[in-house]
Amino acid sequence: MFDAKQLSDEQVSQVRQWAAEGGQLADIQKRLEEEMEFRLSYMDTRFLVLDLGVEIRNLAQEAADKEQAEQAESPDSQDVAIQESELTEEDIEVLPPVGAGNVKVSVDDIARPGLMASGRVTFADGNGGMWYVDEMGRLGIDPEVEGYQPSEADILAFQRKLQSVMESR
Repeated sequence: MFDAKQLSDEQVSQVRQWAAEGGQLADIQKRLEEEMEFRLSYMDTRFLVLDLGVEIRNLAQEAADKEQAEQAESPDSQDVAIQESELTEEDIEVLPPVGAGNVKVSVDDIARPGLMASGRVTFADGNGGMWYVDEMGRLGIDPEVEGYQPSEADILAFQRKLQSVMESR
């Protein structure tokens, strides 16, 4: 087992700097070996970091948190939130999705292996594929044409029709 006392003050400050720069445990472990010739296991590196009181930063998470905070503080987002909260049901007009009536859904009598339910869907533009509900309850579509993305209106119509068909069974 490696002891933090084996590191000089300069080496300890170097480890702290690596962590401050966003280095993760694996990065610190690699740099300890390459730059200081200390070959440590991942667990020993973790214990070393804990012994030194070094905080491992997640720069990606920090950036996402900062962006989210900036968006929350921006006057535009506050104006939109106020405007949305002032809307009443009379102010909102719901239009039927374009082409949504042309979505066709069928359900397999016997679900495919490993699935709770399955069937076929044909969207308004004629493209389609297999739909399924996996054992975790997640709905998915396996399109016939690779890379095909149905329109949002078609997806909403598909979900409504599927729910209706499943409730009637």
